[in-house]
Amino acid sequence: MVYGPIKLQETVDFSVEEGRARPAPSGWRARLDLEYAYSAALTRTNVTRRSHSGPLVTQKPLYPEGPQVCHTLILHPPGGIAGGDDLEIGIALNPGSQVLITMPGASKWYGSPGASAALRLNVRVEEGATLEWLPQETIVFNHAAPRMRTSIDLAAGACYIGWEILCLGRTASGETFDAGEIRQATEVAVAGDPVWSERCHLTGGSRLLASMAGLAGAPVSAVMLVAGRNIAPELMAQCRAVRVDGVARHGITAMPNILVARYVGYSSEQAKAYFIALWRLLRIACTGRAAVMPRIWST
Repeated sequence: MVYGPIKLQETVDFSVEEGRARPAPSGWRARLDLEYAYSAALTRTNVTRRSHSGPLVTQKPLYPEGPQVCHTLILHPPGGIAGGDDLEIGIALNPGSQVLITMPGASKWYGSPGASAALRLNVRVEEGATLEWLPQETIVFNHAAPRMRTSIDLAAGACYIGWEILCLGRTASGETFDAGEIRQATEVAVAGDPVWSERCHLTGGSRLLASMAGLAGAPVSAVMLVAGRNIAPELMAQCRAVRVDGVARHGITAMPNILVARYVGYSSEQAKAYFIALWRLLRIACTGRAAVMPRIWST
């Protein structure tokens, strides 16, 4: 399929009272839908549809590595997710489009005793397209109850590179995750076949957080997925040669159409640095392009 000149369509639905956005009484309801297409005539990936309701928005598309790859920043103006909030993000990449999405800062789940909050990410990537979903860390405050669900649907020949860095408590201020409940689900399919399905259920203060079979007392747990490609043994050896200093645990597993890297340790910065080192290796193999760091990570 070949796309010609693109016209951006944007719709906004934002409740306003006295000139200011206001949440529903039970919490924010927000949805963001993004669609991308590649124009062969312009050799450019464009945002062809952007619609949102509630406080989920994007900044102007950026092209720090040329017109073929569209960098997008997603913003959640309230600054964090609280009990009763319900957020959903839908992303669709048409054939050939190349997209990198990140955020300007850490995502935060606020402590809300007795009230859960939800975030759903639904992704569809068509043939020849690549989505790089590279958010900054997610901080779960004590007493928070996040419900996170991610669904990645790849066509044959599509590629997905993504990670999640989960921090339990605000460790810089001495906070631990003593109360609350995290429920997380991630599913990945390639050409209609499931290649990855994972469920996570963590309860604040539970023995699993301290057990060697669980997090062994470490407050940071992170996972990186590369789907839609079979990773060559030589590249796996290079990835496994990437080391992390200190007492953190990390490892990599490759299966048909998916690679999984994990980190369990004490520093979100260390986890991110580890994943970036892997990303530098894997991006070239998966897309033929060298890694270009989003500028927002340096601010």
